[in-house]
Amino acid sequence: MKPYTVRAARCDHRASDETIYESLKRITEPLTRSWEKIRAARKVVIKTNMVWLPERVRHFAGRRQEHVDDSVFRASLRLLRENTSAQLVVADSTFHPRPEGVGRDVYFKPLLDELGVEYVEANDPPHEIYEVPGGGLMFSRYLLPACFKEADAVVSIAKLKNHAFMGVTLCLKNLFGLSPMHPAGRPRNYYHHILRMPYFLPDLGLIMQPCLNIIDALVGQARREWGGEARVCDALIAGDHVIATDACATHLMGHDPMADWPASPFYRDRNPLLVAAEHGFGAVEMNQIDFASELEPPLAEFDADQPDTPETVSNWRRTTCEQALHYLEHEQEIVGRYRGEYVFLQEREVVWHGGTPEHLGSRRALSGVRPDSALWLKYVDPDEREGEHYEVYEQNLQLFQEGRFPS
Repeated sequence: MKPYTVRAARCDHRASDETIYESLKRITEPLTRSWEKIRAARKVVIKTNMVWLPERVRHFAGRRQEHVDDSVFRASLRLLRENTSAQLVVADSTFHPRPEGVGRDVYFKPLLDELGVEYVEANDPPHEIYEVPGGGLMFSRYLLPACFKEADAVVSIAKLKNHAFMGVTLCLKNLFGLSPMHPAGRPRNYYHHILRMPYFLPDLGLIMQPCLNIIDALVGQARREWGGEARVCDALIAGDHVIATDACATHLMGHDPMADWPASPFYRDRNPLLVAAEHGFGAVEMNQIDFASELEPPLAEFDADQPDTPETVSNWRRTTCEQALHYLEHEQEIVGRYRGEYVFLQEREVVWHGGTPEHLGSRRALSGVRPDSALWLKYVDPDEREGEHYEVYEQNLQLFQEGRFPS
Protein backbone atom coordinates (compact mmCIF):
# COMPACT_ATOMS: atom_id res chain seq x y z
CA MET A 1 0.00 0.00 0.00
CA LYS A 2 1.17 3.53 -0.75
CA PRO A 3 1.35 5.81 2.28
CA TYR A 4 -1.05 8.46 0.94
CA THR A 5 -4.47 8.22 -0.71
CA VAL A 6 -6.13 10.91 -2.85
CA ARG A 7 -9.28 10.76 -4.94
CA ALA A 8 -10.84 13.19 -7.43
CA ALA A 9 -14.40 13.06 -8.76
CA ARG A 10 -16.14 14.73 -11.64
CA CYS A 11 -18.97 16.82 -10.21
CA ASP A 12 -20.83 19.34 -12.33
CA HIS A 13 -20.76 22.85 -10.85
CA ARG A 14 -24.53 23.03 -11.46
CA ALA A 15 -25.17 19.89 -9.40
CA SER A 16 -27.63 19.76 -6.53
CA ASP A 17 -26.54 19.70 -2.89
CA GLU A 18 -27.38 15.99 -2.75
CA THR A 19 -25.25 15.19 -5.81
CA ILE A 20 -22.33 17.15 -4.35
CA TYR A 21 -22.72 15.24 -1.09
CA GLU A 22 -22.79 11.88 -2.90
CA SER A 23 -19.69 12.79 -4.95
CA LEU A 24 -17.82 13.83 -1.84
CA LYS A 25 -18.91 10.70 -0.01
CA ARG A 26 -17.68 8.56 -2.92
CA ILE A 27 -14.16 10.02 -2.97
CA THR A 28 -13.73 10.09 0.81
CA GLU A 29 -14.84 6.47 1.39
CA PRO A 30 -11.39 5.06 0.40
CA LEU A 31 -9.67 7.39 2.89
CA THR A 32 -9.66 4.81 5.65
CA ARG A 33 -6.80 6.45 7.54
CA SER A 34 -8.80 9.70 7.66
CA TRP A 35 -11.98 8.11 8.94
CA GLU A 36 -10.24 5.91 11.51
CA LYS A 37 -8.82 9.02 13.15
CA ILE A 38 -12.03 11.05 12.87
CA ARG A 39 -14.28 8.27 14.18
CA ALA A 40 -12.05 7.83 17.24
CA ALA A 41 -11.91 11.57 17.93
CA ARG A 42 -13.59 13.48 20.71
CA LYS A 43 -12.88 16.87 19.12
CA VAL A 44 -12.43 17.67 15.43
CA VAL A 45 -11.21 21.14 14.40
CA ILE A 46 -11.98 22.30 10.85
CA LYS A 47 -10.26 25.08 8.91
CA THR A 48 -12.22 26.23 5.88
CA ASN A 49 -11.51 29.05 3.44
CA MET A 50 -14.74 31.05 3.81
CA VAL A 51 -14.20 34.11 6.03
CA TRP A 52 -14.83 37.31 4.05
CA LEU A 53 -17.18 40.29 4.05
CA PRO A 54 -20.38 39.03 2.37
CA GLU A 55 -20.60 42.00 -0.02
CA ARG A 56 -17.11 41.16 -1.32
CA VAL A 57 -17.70 37.45 -1.94
CA ARG A 58 -17.37 36.80 -5.67
CA HIS A 59 -19.51 34.30 -7.57
CA PHE A 60 -19.22 32.69 -10.98
CA ALA A 61 -21.73 30.36 -12.64
CA GLY A 62 -23.70 30.18 -9.40
CA ARG A 63 -20.74 29.15 -7.20
CA ARG A 64 -18.34 30.95 -4.94
CA GLN A 65 -15.26 31.77 -7.00
CA GLU A 66 -12.66 32.54 -4.33
CA HIS A 67 -14.05 30.72 -1.30
CA VAL A 68 -15.34 27.27 -0.48
CA ASP A 69 -18.89 27.06 -1.76
CA ASP A 70 -21.71 26.64 0.77
CA SER A 71 -22.79 23.37 -0.86
CA VAL A 72 -19.32 21.82 -0.53
CA PHE A 73 -18.98 23.03 3.05
CA ARG A 74 -22.42 21.71 3.97
CA ALA A 75 -21.64 18.32 2.38
CA SER A 76 -18.33 18.17 4.27
CA LEU A 77 -19.98 18.88 7.62
CA ARG A 78 -22.73 16.37 6.87
CA LEU A 79 -20.14 13.67 6.19
CA LEU A 80 -18.34 14.47 9.42
CA ARG A 81 -21.59 14.39 11.38
CA GLU A 82 -22.42 10.99 9.92
CA ASN A 83 -19.03 9.54 10.78
CA THR A 84 -18.29 10.84 14.26
CA SER A 85 -19.97 11.89 17.47
CA ALA A 86 -17.03 14.22 18.21
CA GLN A 87 -17.40 17.90 18.97
CA LEU A 88 -17.01 19.80 15.70
CA VAL A 89 -15.26 23.19 15.77
CA VAL A 90 -14.47 25.58 12.91
CA ALA A 91 -11.47 27.83 13.59
CA ASP A 92 -10.39 30.81 11.50
CA SER A 93 -9.30 34.43 11.82
CA THR A 94 -11.41 37.45 10.86
CA PHE A 95 -9.93 40.50 9.18
CA HIS A 96 -12.40 43.18 10.19
CA PRO A 97 -13.04 44.84 13.57
CA ARG A 98 -16.17 43.79 15.41
CA PRO A 99 -17.65 45.44 18.50
CA GLU A 100 -18.44 42.09 20.08
CA GLY A 101 -18.76 38.45 19.12
CA VAL A 102 -18.19 37.12 15.61
CA GLY A 103 -17.72 39.66 12.83
CA ARG A 104 -19.74 40.08 9.65
CA ASP A 105 -17.07 38.26 7.69
CA VAL A 106 -18.10 34.99 9.38
CA TYR A 107 -21.25 35.18 7.28
CA PHE A 108 -21.67 31.38 7.38
CA LYS A 109 -22.29 31.35 11.14
CA PRO A 110 -26.02 30.51 10.66
CA LEU A 111 -24.97 27.33 8.82
CA LEU A 112 -22.70 26.40 11.72
CA ASP A 113 -25.49 27.04 14.21
CA GLU A 114 -27.87 24.94 12.12
CA LEU A 115 -25.50 21.98 12.25
CA GLY A 116 -24.41 22.48 15.85
CA VAL A 117 -20.83 23.43 14.95
CA GLU A 118 -18.88 25.85 17.16
CA TYR A 119 -16.83 28.74 15.77
CA VAL A 120 -13.48 29.71 17.34
CA GLU A 121 -11.95 33.07 16.46
CA ALA A 122 -8.20 32.54 16.01
CA ASN A 123 -7.39 36.16 16.88
CA ASP A 124 -9.01 35.90 20.31
CA PRO A 125 -7.54 34.18 23.38
CA PRO A 126 -6.90 31.60 24.58
CA HIS A 127 -3.74 30.83 22.64
CA GLU A 128 -0.98 28.32 23.19
CA ILE A 129 2.62 27.90 22.07
CA TYR A 130 3.03 24.89 19.76
CA GLU A 131 6.41 23.30 19.16
CA VAL A 132 6.92 22.11 15.58
CA PRO A 133 7.58 18.35 15.44
CA GLY A 134 11.20 17.79 14.50
CA GLY A 135 12.19 21.35 15.40
CA GLY A 136 10.54 23.20 12.52
CA LEU A 137 11.65 24.38 9.09
CA MET A 138 11.33 28.18 9.49
CA PHE A 139 10.60 28.65 13.20
CA SER A 140 10.73 26.27 16.15
CA ARG A 141 7.40 27.29 17.68
CA TYR A 142 4.24 29.26 16.94
CA LEU A 143 1.38 30.93 18.81
CA LEU A 144 -1.91 29.36 17.67
CA PRO A 145 -5.47 28.89 18.98
CA ALA A 146 -5.65 26.76 22.11
CA CYS A 147 -8.41 24.58 20.66
CA PHE A 148 -5.82 22.52 18.77
CA LYS A 149 -4.31 21.29 22.03
CA GLU A 150 -7.48 19.23 22.55
CA ALA A 151 -8.06 18.36 18.88
CA ASP A 152 -7.87 14.66 18.03
CA ALA A 153 -8.29 15.33 14.31
CA VAL A 154 -7.94 18.35 12.00
CA VAL A 155 -9.74 18.87 8.67
CA SER A 156 -8.72 21.36 5.98
CA ILE A 157 -11.33 22.43 3.40
CA ALA A 158 -9.98 24.70 0.68
CA LYS A 159 -10.62 26.25 -2.72
CA LEU A 160 -8.65 25.43 -5.89
CA LYS A 161 -6.75 28.60 -6.81
CA ASN A 162 -3.51 30.01 -8.09
CA HIS A 163 -1.62 32.32 -5.75
CA ALA A 164 0.54 35.24 -6.90
CA PHE A 165 3.00 34.66 -4.03
CA MET A 166 2.94 30.86 -3.54
CA GLY A 167 1.92 29.61 -6.98
CA VAL A 168 -1.06 27.65 -5.67
CA THR A 169 -3.28 27.96 -2.63
CA LEU A 170 -4.92 24.73 -1.51
CA CYS A 171 -5.27 22.81 1.78
CA LEU A 172 -1.80 23.66 3.11
CA LYS A 173 -1.99 27.40 2.40
CA ASN A 174 -5.49 27.32 3.88
CA LEU A 175 -3.89 26.76 7.32
CA PHE A 176 -2.29 30.23 7.17
CA GLY A 177 -5.49 31.77 8.55
CA LEU A 178 -4.99 29.95 11.87
CA SER A 179 -2.11 32.17 12.95
CA PRO A 180 -3.49 35.02 15.10
CA MET A 181 -2.81 38.52 13.86
CA HIS A 182 -1.41 41.45 15.81
CA PRO A 183 -1.71 42.24 18.70
CA ALA A 184 -2.15 38.63 19.84
CA GLY A 185 0.32 37.24 17.30
CA ARG A 186 2.60 38.42 14.53
CA PRO A 187 1.44 40.83 11.80
CA ARG A 188 0.28 39.08 8.62
CA ASN A 189 3.30 40.29 6.64
CA TYR A 190 5.67 38.66 9.15
CA TYR A 191 4.95 35.15 7.92
CA HIS A 192 3.68 36.26 4.50
CA HIS A 193 7.27 37.15 3.70
CA ILE A 194 9.49 36.21 0.81
CA LEU A 195 11.72 33.22 1.77
CA ARG A 196 9.77 32.56 5.00
CA MET A 197 6.42 31.51 3.58
CA PRO A 198 7.41 28.24 1.81
CA TYR A 199 8.98 26.97 5.06
CA PHE A 200 6.37 28.46 7.41
CA LEU A 201 3.49 26.63 5.69
CA PRO A 202 4.99 23.14 6.16
CA ASP A 203 5.56 24.08 9.82
CA LEU A 204 1.82 24.67 10.19
CA GLY A 205 1.12 21.39 8.41
CA LEU A 206 3.46 19.54 10.77
CA ILE A 207 1.71 21.03 13.80
CA MET A 208 -1.87 20.56 12.56
CA GLN A 209 -1.43 17.28 10.63
CA PRO A 210 -4.80 17.52 8.79
CA CYS A 211 -6.06 13.96 8.37
CA LEU A 212 -8.84 14.86 5.93
CA ASN A 213 -8.26 17.40 3.16
CA ILE A 214 -11.06 18.50 0.82
CA ILE A 215 -10.68 20.82 -2.18
CA ASP A 216 -13.66 22.55 -3.77
CA ALA A 217 -12.88 22.62 -7.50
CA LEU A 218 -16.42 23.09 -8.80
CA VAL A 219 -15.25 26.56 -9.82
CA GLY A 220 -11.61 27.51 -9.30
CA GLN A 221 -9.56 30.63 -9.88
CA ALA A 222 -6.47 31.29 -11.96
CA ARG A 223 -3.78 34.00 -11.77
CA ARG A 224 -4.09 35.04 -8.12
CA GLU A 225 -5.84 34.35 -4.84
CA TRP A 226 -8.03 37.50 -4.90
CA GLY A 227 -9.37 39.19 -8.01
CA GLY A 228 -8.28 36.42 -10.37
CA GLU A 229 -10.03 34.73 -13.27
CA ALA A 230 -12.76 32.12 -12.71
CA ARG A 231 -12.25 28.61 -14.03
CA VAL A 232 -15.06 26.03 -14.22
CA CYS A 233 -13.44 22.72 -13.24
CA ASP A 234 -16.41 20.50 -12.27
CA ALA A 235 -14.32 18.61 -9.73
CA LEU A 236 -13.97 17.65 -6.07
CA ILE A 237 -10.70 16.38 -4.55
CA ALA A 238 -10.04 14.70 -1.19
CA GLY A 239 -7.05 13.05 0.45
CA ASP A 240 -5.67 11.77 3.73
CA HIS A 241 -2.47 13.88 3.75
CA VAL A 242 -2.31 17.61 3.17
CA ILE A 243 0.86 17.60 1.02
CA ALA A 244 -0.17 14.61 -1.12
CA THR A 245 -3.66 16.07 -1.62
CA ASP A 246 -2.29 19.42 -2.72
CA ALA A 247 0.26 17.72 -4.98
CA CYS A 248 -2.53 15.86 -6.80
CA ALA A 249 -4.61 19.04 -7.05
CA THR A 250 -1.58 20.90 -8.41
CA HIS A 251 -1.17 18.10 -10.98
CA LEU A 252 -4.84 18.41 -12.00
CA MET A 253 -4.36 22.16 -12.46
CA GLY A 254 -1.76 21.30 -15.08
CA HIS A 255 1.25 22.21 -12.94
CA ASP A 256 4.17 20.00 -11.96
CA PRO A 257 3.97 19.47 -8.17
CA MET A 258 7.75 18.82 -8.18
CA ALA A 259 8.53 22.17 -9.85
CA ASP A 260 10.32 24.87 -7.87
CA TRP A 261 11.15 28.55 -8.13
CA PRO A 262 11.44 30.10 -10.69
CA ALA A 263 9.43 27.58 -12.75
CA SER A 264 5.67 28.01 -13.33
CA PRO A 265 3.64 28.69 -11.23
CA PHE A 266 6.27 29.35 -8.52
CA TYR A 267 7.51 32.63 -9.95
CA ARG A 268 7.90 34.42 -6.62
CA ASP A 269 9.16 31.86 -4.13
CA ARG A 270 9.86 28.19 -3.54
CA ASN A 271 7.19 25.50 -3.85
CA PRO A 272 6.06 24.85 -0.23
CA LEU A 273 4.82 21.36 -1.15
CA LEU A 274 8.26 20.41 -2.44
CA VAL A 275 9.91 22.00 0.61
CA ALA A 276 7.69 19.88 2.88
CA ALA A 277 8.43 16.68 0.96
CA GLU A 278 12.17 17.40 1.01
CA HIS A 279 11.96 17.44 4.79
CA GLY A 280 10.09 14.12 4.95
CA PHE A 281 6.58 15.54 5.33
CA GLY A 282 4.31 14.03 2.66
CA ALA A 283 5.06 13.42 -1.01
CA VAL A 284 4.88 15.32 -4.28
CA GLU A 285 5.92 12.48 -6.58
CA MET A 286 2.75 11.09 -8.12
CA ASN A 287 4.06 7.51 -8.07
CA GLN A 288 4.26 7.69 -4.26
CA ILE A 289 0.55 8.50 -3.96
CA ASP A 290 -2.45 6.19 -4.37
CA PHE A 291 -4.21 8.62 -6.69
CA ALA A 292 -7.35 7.85 -8.68
CA SER A 293 -9.19 10.50 -10.65
CA GLU A 294 -12.26 10.65 -12.84
CA LEU A 295 -10.67 13.66 -14.58
CA GLU A 296 -7.51 14.32 -16.57
CA PRO A 297 -5.26 17.36 -16.22
CA PRO A 298 -5.52 20.16 -16.87
CA LEU A 299 -8.96 20.85 -15.43
CA ALA A 300 -8.69 24.29 -17.03
CA GLU A 301 -6.01 26.81 -17.97
CA PHE A 302 -4.17 27.80 -14.78
CA ASP A 303 -1.09 29.90 -14.09
CA ALA A 304 0.00 32.48 -11.53
CA ASP A 305 0.47 36.18 -12.15
CA GLN A 306 3.98 37.58 -12.53
CA PRO A 307 3.67 41.16 -11.23
CA ASP A 308 7.47 41.57 -11.03
CA THR A 309 10.34 40.72 -13.35
CA PRO A 310 12.41 37.58 -12.64
CA GLU A 311 15.43 39.84 -12.04
CA THR A 312 13.58 41.84 -9.38
CA VAL A 313 12.34 38.72 -7.61
CA SER A 314 15.82 37.22 -7.70
CA ASN A 315 17.26 40.40 -6.15
CA TRP A 316 14.60 40.37 -3.43
CA ARG A 317 15.37 36.78 -2.54
CA ARG A 318 19.12 37.31 -2.41
CA THR A 319 18.95 40.56 -0.42
CA THR A 320 16.41 39.06 2.00
CA CYS A 321 18.99 36.41 2.87
CA GLU A 322 21.65 39.09 3.29
CA GLN A 323 19.51 41.18 5.68
CA ALA A 324 18.60 38.17 7.82
CA LEU A 325 22.21 37.09 8.13
CA HIS A 326 23.27 40.67 8.91
CA TYR A 327 20.76 40.67 11.76
CA LEU A 328 22.15 37.40 13.06
CA GLU A 329 25.72 38.74 12.92
CA HIS A 330 24.77 41.99 14.70
CA GLU A 331 22.01 40.62 16.91
CA GLN A 332 23.39 41.90 20.23
CA GLU A 333 23.77 45.44 18.90
CA ILE A 334 20.26 45.48 17.39
CA VAL A 335 18.69 43.97 20.51
CA GLY A 336 20.38 46.62 22.61
CA ARG A 337 18.71 49.41 20.59
CA TYR A 338 15.37 47.94 19.49
CA ARG A 339 14.43 45.32 22.09
CA GLY A 340 10.68 44.46 21.95
CA GLU A 341 10.13 46.27 18.64
CA TYR A 342 9.77 45.24 15.02
CA VAL A 343 12.49 46.35 12.64
CA PHE A 344 12.79 46.54 8.86
CA LEU A 345 16.30 45.96 7.57
CA GLN A 346 17.35 47.11 4.12
CA GLU A 347 20.91 47.33 2.78
CA ARG A 348 22.13 46.14 6.22
CA GLU A 349 20.53 49.09 8.02
CA VAL A 350 17.47 49.42 10.26
CA VAL A 351 15.28 51.68 8.12
CA TRP A 352 12.19 51.48 10.37
CA HIS A 353 11.38 50.34 13.90
CA GLY A 354 8.20 50.39 15.94
CA GLY A 355 5.38 48.55 17.66
CA THR A 356 3.77 47.05 14.57
CA PRO A 357 4.33 47.56 10.83
CA GLU A 358 0.72 46.85 9.84
CA HIS A 359 -0.12 50.51 9.24
CA LEU A 360 2.88 51.11 6.96
CA GLY A 361 1.48 49.55 3.80
CA SER A 362 3.29 47.25 1.41
CA ARG A 363 7.02 46.65 1.36
CA ARG A 364 6.88 47.48 -2.33
CA ALA A 365 6.03 51.10 -1.42
CA LEU A 366 8.34 51.23 1.60
CA SER A 367 11.42 50.22 -0.38
CA GLY A 368 11.66 53.79 -1.71
CA VAL A 369 14.48 54.54 -4.11
CA ARG A 370 15.80 50.93 -3.78
CA PRO A 371 12.87 48.90 -5.13
CA ASP A 372 15.09 45.89 -5.96
CA SER A 373 16.50 45.70 -2.43
CA ALA A 374 14.42 43.64 0.01
CA LEU A 375 13.00 44.83 3.31
CA TRP A 376 13.33 42.08 5.92
CA LEU A 377 10.98 42.22 8.90
CA LYS A 378 12.01 40.90 12.32
CA TYR A 379 10.66 41.03 15.88
CA VAL A 380 13.59 41.90 18.14
CA ASP A 381 13.47 39.40 20.98
CA PRO A 382 16.64 38.98 23.05
CA ASP A 383 15.56 35.42 23.88
CA GLU A 384 14.68 34.55 20.25
CA ARG A 385 11.73 32.53 21.55
CA GLU A 386 10.27 31.96 18.10
CA GLY A 387 13.45 30.12 17.16
CA GLU A 388 13.98 31.34 13.60
CA HIS A 389 16.11 28.99 11.52
CA TYR A 390 18.71 31.23 9.90
CA GLU A 391 20.14 28.25 8.08
CA VAL A 392 17.27 28.71 5.60
CA TYR A 393 18.82 32.03 4.57
CA GLU A 394 22.33 30.57 4.60
CA GLN A 395 21.31 27.68 2.35
CA ASN A 396 19.42 29.87 -0.11
CA LEU A 397 22.22 32.43 -0.27
CA GLN A 398 24.73 29.67 -0.90
CA LEU A 399 22.66 28.50 -3.86
CA PHE A 400 22.85 32.01 -5.30
CA GLN A 401 26.59 32.13 -4.76
CA GLU A 402 27.00 28.76 -6.48
CA GLY A 403 24.98 29.98 -9.43
CA ARG A 404 22.25 27.41 -8.91
CA PHE A 405 19.63 30.14 -8.68
CA PRO A 406 19.49 33.01 -11.20
CA SER A 407 21.09 36.15 -9.79
